[in-house]
Amino acid sequence: MPALLRDFPKPDTEVAMAVQTLTTAVPFSGTQRMTLTLSALLLGVFLVYGAGLANSAVLHDTAHDTRHSYGFPCH
Repeated sequence: MPALLRDFPKPDTEVAMAVQTLTTAVPFSGTQRMTLTLSALLLGVFLVYGAGLANSAVLHDTAHDTRHSYGFPCH
């Protein structure tokens, strides 16, 4: 029997693997949480209204230039 096949478990054997997941919580103070919440809210409002109220030609040109800067062809 080849050496590679000899190392595999037999079909009638059960192989159990132990997986250990480590999680650590990062404590935030109330001030830090409020700052993060307000920052996320302001960013979201800016993105929604900035994209919603912008001229479609401006959005198209921005996406077009971004694609070219990353090297993706779009024509």
